[in-house]
Amino acid sequence: MRIPESVKVPEIRIHEGKIELNSKNTAIIVVDMQNDFCNEKGALFVPDSVKTIEPISRLLEKGRAKGVKVFYTQDTHYEDDPEFKIWPKHVVKGTWGWEIVPELKPQPGDIVVEKTRYDGFYGTPLDHYLRHVYKIDNLIIVGTVANICVLHTAGSAALRWYNIYVPVDGISALNEFDMLAALRQIDFLYQGTITRVDDIEFV
Repeated sequence: MRIPESVKVPEIRIHEGKIELNSKNTAIIVVDMQNDFCNEKGALFVPDSVKTIEPISRLLEKGRAKGVKVFYTQDTHYEDDPEFKIWPKHVVKGTWGWEIVPELKPQPGDIVVEKTRYDGFYGTPLDHYLRHVYKIDNLIIVGTVANICVLHTAGSAALRWYNIYVPVDGISALNEFDMLAALRQIDFLYQGTITRVDDIEFV
């Protein structure tokens, strides 16, 4: 198979206008906004992730003001983790790189879920807390990396029949192709709503 130098991007629907979500059954999931990914000194720095910190912070401020439950996934590895055969060593538990960036530091009442793979649901209690403890139907997913941990978490949520909302200004990827590929999958395959932080309102 010959790999084309360029491809036509299929339609990606971006919702225009305000979206009102019930604060009682909506949660925000902040995916892997950790120093190793979001700081230039990090082991796997995603440059565009820096641009998302401020919009994510605004979203969290709006959500917390309305009592929206906030979750964080924290990518977590140990020495000799098999994932280091794929990626350089990163987010080793207890290191600076593993910590969530200070600008988005979890607040009292937030729930931090440590995960060992790309998917925030895989081998974690995330679904238990969302579904059984907090009765959540709507998930707003932000963070990094768009086509890896964000996409796998969004897909896993959709397969569990959560309604997913992904603000384009709240996610980041290593390149434009990866970003568009993630958005296409979220829009088309998982029937998520692509939106923007400032268009989300909580009622």
